[in-house]
Amino acid sequence: MARWERIRSRGTVDDRRGMSRPGVALGGMGGLGIVVILLFAFLGGGSGMDQLMGQLAPASVETGEQPAEFQGEDDYEVFVSTVLGSTDDYWDAVFTSSNLSYVPPQLVLFRGSTSSSCGGATSAVGPHYCPLDETIYIDETFFDELSARFGAQGGDVAEAYVIAHEVGHHVQKRLGIMDEARSLQAASSSQAEVNEISVRLELQADCFAGLWANSIRDLGVFLPGEIQEALDAAAAVGDDRIQEAVQGQISPETWTHGSSEQRVSWFTVGWDTGDPGQCDTFG
Repeated sequence: MARWERIRSRGTVDDRRGMSRPGVALGGMGGLGIVVILLFAFLGGGSGMDQLMGQLAPASVETGEQPAEFQGEDDYEVFVSTVLGSTDDYWDAVFTSSNLSYVPPQLVLFRGSTSSSCGGATSAVGPHYCPLDETIYIDETFFDELSARFGAQGGDVAEAYVIAHEVGHHVQKRLGIMDEARSLQAASSSQAEVNEISVRLELQADCFAGLWANSIRDLGVFLPGEIQEALDAAAAVGDDRIQEAVQGQISPETWTHGSSEQRVSWFTVGWDTGDPGQCDTFG
């Protein structure tokens, strides 16, 4: 367990766990259909995210008062807020150094389904960033799914990497990178080009997550070897590993997030250098 208590900052977390109705129906899809949806969106925020989310969840699902078991701050909420707070600190400093103003994202914790400006969020879609409300949505139970289905090692550092990756998408939104990428996708002549741009966005978000990890390494937050949890999580969500597990074959032309090797490599660039200038995956 990393020494998160060494970080004093706190991010803005909206805890909606227990306040949502049971997950929405997915049009009769079986387990494989849910997995395909999950893999399309997990760690995403790409050009089809808002449309996909609108198809999967209603605009409003909150039912009112939160159950007693989730009232007040529990350890998981403190953990998420702490990680988010440390990303706020890092990116505020980076933006300030460039005479820019950083507006931190909000993070919503939920179970089952909840409302969002992208149409809604469900457990089946997994952790994701909604650019329309600049909010990260996380169902904490998804990490169990990641370990069970795709063999991820798990652990608190792995979950922190996921949060930092989604914050990376927020940084892309604030810097205009996401809008530029979507414009490039709209002008692309083939689906392969669209996919390649999506891969570059995802790999940059991995590199941004590495920058965040580098920013707190000297605080003694990570115990020896713990950063391997983040590397393992990055590898577990590589398109090649996922395709092999789900469909038994690898199709690089359909990748939208990058291979396991690419994802680990770009996280490592950020982790090793601590230099935002090294995260230009579009160069």
